[in-house]
Amino acid sequence: MQLEQVAFLLALAGPALAGVHELWWNLTWVEDVNPDGLFERRAIGVNGTWPPPPMDVHTNDSLVVHVSNNLDVPSTLHHHGMFFNSTSWMDGAQGVTECGIPPGSQFDYVVPINSSGQWGTYWVHAHASGQYVDGLRAPLVLHPPKEVHSYDEEFTVILGDWYHDEHAVLLKQFINIANPGGAEPVPDSALIYFAQNASYLGPKSGTSPAPVTSAVGFNENATLPFEPGKTYRLRILNTSAFAAFFFWIDGHDMRIIEVDGTDVEESPIDLISLTVAQRYSVLVTARNDTSANWAIHANMDTDMFDTVPDALNPSMLFPSRLNFSLTRSLDGSDVTSSVTYSSSASLTDLGFVDEYHDVNDTSLVPIEVIPQVPATRTIELEVTFDTMDDGTNRAMFNQITYNTPLVPAIFSELTLGTNATIATAYGPTSFVLDHLDVIDIVIKNGDAGKHPFHLHGHKYQIVHRAQDYTSNDPTLNPPLIEGQANPIRRDTVQIPSMHSATLRVVADNPGAWFLHCHIEWHLEVGLAVQFIEAPLLAQQRNSPPQIMRDHCSALGKGVSGNAAGIDSATDLTGLPLGPFPQILGWRPKGIGAMFGCVLTAVLGMATVSWYAIGGHLSEEEIEDEVRRRIAAKEARRKKIWSFARRP
Repeated sequence: MQLEQVAFLLALAGPALAGVHELWWNLTWVEDVNPDGLFERRAIGVNGTWPPPPMDVHTNDSLVVHVSNNLDVPSTLHHHGMFFNSTSWMDGAQGVTECGIPPGSQFDYVVPINSSGQWGTYWVHAHASGQYVDGLRAPLVLHPPKEVHSYDEEFTVILGDWYHDEHAVLLKQFINIANPGGAEPVPDSALIYFAQNASYLGPKSGTSPAPVTSAVGFNENATLPFEPGKTYRLRILNTSAFAAFFFWIDGHDMRIIEVDGTDVEESPIDLISLTVAQRYSVLVTARNDTSANWAIHANMDTDMFDTVPDALNPSMLFPSRLNFSLTRSLDGSDVTSSVTYSSSASLTDLGFVDEYHDVNDTSLVPIEVIPQVPATRTIELEVTFDTMDDGTNRAMFNQITYNTPLVPAIFSELTLGTNATIATAYGPTSFVLDHLDVIDIVIKNGDAGKHPFHLHGHKYQIVHRAQDYTSNDPTLNPPLIEGQANPIRRDTVQIPSMHSATLRVVADNPGAWFLHCHIEWHLEVGLAVQFIEAPLLAQQRNSPPQIMRDHCSALGKGVSGNAAGIDSATDLTGLPLGPFPQILGWRPKGIGAMFGCVLTAVLGMATVSWYAIGGHLSEEEIEDEVRRRIAAKEARRKKIWSFARRP
């Protein structure tokens, strides 16, 4: 399967290549999945099981994932946070870097980890048709030969929201004229489970989890064993479609040591906030006594929920012991696990914290020092949501909602020749970047909610934040400071309402890259843009394998020309656009209607006044007026009916 392409890409890795880590993933629907113990549903699994297996890879290896799509719809895999240097067609973003793997087809994703200079905590998920909402998601851990920080043992903590309805059902309800305010689907429950050494930890003994998912411990059935005096690394990742989480451990201190694959100096913290797609590693040193087990808390941030259903009322919890095991809240929005030092010890659960807070990520200091370099270009993106001219609620950057192009951007970039340098060729939400430009992407959140923004193929430096980007008050909107010695680097940033963040990124990776809100519902309604990087250089480098073009042909998609499939920089005939914001204010038809209303009112008042001073109409005059009005009404009806019947 695609042996020539695999061999070619592996050769690119150079002499440092030590091996190939191969995985075979057969994507299928798995029936009767029930991780929260509340409802059976089908989910997208791998090799007949759910959840998909965790990936653990050493950084001197290259990763090859052989994917067979046995779903009934096209699918992709996106290895979140991977750079894919000059091979962005391996990034897995449907409509941007590929058309998708058709049902019944195969594809080999080659992830050149050994040449990427990356290590740390990542994840893999579908990037097509919201399939990760339906369960196609798993952790990905990259292990360097020597870690920066010392610890005795590590676990991966997977957090996520969970829906009882499938994504397709929820999406129809969400993008609907019956939902003009754009209220997102609220999850039915929260999940927490654990992995270690490429395997999930099983349920604790004495429990009876649902049969299909009984190999994995979820929520109250999960357990993490701690031993006194040991130091543990917990790799925490949020795989949600919508919900952010707050995570803390009763009776234990945490020290942050990693942010989205960036090692940082130890930073003590009492509570970790993780928006969708973010990852943090913390060190936790176990207590020296075994007289008690201690609760771990993972609470969904319900601020983004338009409504909090009774089933998610976060005030009702019941405790259960875990060997770092979990308890599930009756409401489902909070899950609690626990450190178990002794199976005979009782659980200590200190309950809620006084106040939630976000991690101040700009205060964290990367171990590898990379100074801020001056920006050569600034791109401002303002986030808004609105009810559009078709009655549905959509998201926009700069008043434009994203639509998937007819030709994936990577194919346009590689086939348009010199026209590939013209941004209009890729559609209205696209930007062309010159090679090695230093870009400030200023994201201004004009929406009422928080948003997590992810840039594919890069890590950015967060060089500025404002609490109110509209303010002239320097305490709320301070000036950007140049010459920062070592700003934090990450790939997913949370921006609260009316806040802004300036993301400085070096355009050193030719290809097509997506920037989008990682709340799946917001991506579905258009909160995204494309960056087309160094097109002429990309054309001189590698080329996608033929099978990707075959996939596009099988799906009825083009593989050349601009976003509409036309060999032009400006002619986008046939490209889906809109919907568009409603045009408010006084328009000509409205002015005419108001004039008619006012005139009618004036005439009516004049008639009343005339009668009041003794004026009258004869019976013949009244009859003529009635006949005239009936005739006019009939004429209007015929005109409307004639218009409605036009082809």
